[in-house]
Amino acid sequence: MDELLSEVLDLQKVWQAKNTKEMQRRGVVVRTEIRDWLRQHAEALAIALGVPLDDVGVEGKDGAGQRAEVAWTRVFSKSRTPSATDGWYIVYLFSGDGERAYLSLMQGTTEWIAGELKAREPAALKKRIDWARPLIEHVADERADWLTEIRLNARSKLGKGYEPGTVLAIEYRRDAMPNSDVLREDLLFMARLLGLLYKAADDATHIPGDLPAEVREATQSAAVAANRRTARKGGQGFLTTAAERKAIEDRSVLLATKHFQAQGWTVKDVGASKPYDLHLTRGEEKLHVEVKGTTSDGNQVILTRAEVEWQRRFAPHNALVIVHSIGLDRSAKPVKATGGILHCTSPWTIEQDTLTVISYIHRTGL
Repeated sequence: MDELLSEVLDLQKVWQAKNTKEMQRRGVVVRTEIRDWLRQHAEALAIALGVPLDDVGVEGKDGAGQRAEVAWTRVFSKSRTPSATDGWYIVYLFSGDGERAYLSLMQGTTEWIAGELKAREPAALKKRIDWARPLIEHVADERADWLTEIRLNARSKLGKGYEPGTVLAIEYRRDAMPNSDVLREDLLFMARLLGLLYKAADDATHIPGDLPAEVREATQSAAVAANRRTARKGGQGFLTTAAERKAIEDRSVLLATKHFQAQGWTVKDVGASKPYDLHLTRGEEKLHVEVKGTTSDGNQVILTRAEVEWQRRFAPHNALVIVHSIGLDRSAKPVKATGGILHCTSPWTIEQDTLTVISYIHRTGL
């Protein structure tokens, strides 16, 4: 393995986007030879990751069409992170100047939004890192040679994009490459850390920095309805079930009702028959309230076209209530929603620049 990593670094020094003889060789090493070495350790990786043997995935990429400046080979859970664009995995990354390789505990640095692949915001990546590091530090502190930042010295935007996604990494310099035994120990150490993140992500109702479940659900549904081949299914960031959505909705409406009753409002739940959720009266006053519940931090919520149009008509006698950070007790039967932090905006003025279009209906004229 030490020879393979060193060879890729040497080939990095003559990188070209064209598929030259050197780039063809680099592709064989990252896609096949390093992959094969990793597969030889699949049983040990499965134990370290805490997953079944057939769930251990290994793949290498060096670009489609043009050769990527930063080639990589990753280890991952097939069921959790089938794509390198999302979730958590460990990956060998090779610097653009050929001076160093990294074994990085990494997250996907791109995401699917409305059927399009876009770079994640640096702030979102940092939120995910801040969530992840405390979960693994008790194991990571067993050694002191890991880094929280990597330097790939890449010229391309895609190559630079890997740097802010790193949770932590081990660096291998070309002039001081350790032997294969050390590389194997490092690999299994990083796999243990990845296993801890997988377990924590399985138990989490929301990971800071992720798109809210309802936003992912809406964008996926829009892509499916439009028959997009890029519509995503599965992967990290699981969608909620119908029972979970109902529990979240009930919890948010309950907290909103109590909030307004404490202010002297008479509250009527009209969500089953009206394009808003709560109708409030207090003497001659009236208020039309839209309630949104989410397990996320409430930074984004989904609004239908009807909800937007009606709330604009109701303004200024209207309100938006967001109940965010709701927890889900999946051990309860039926599932139970708990907690939640309420934020109320009233009057609610919906500015156009706060809305993002997910899909359109196109009148074709046929």
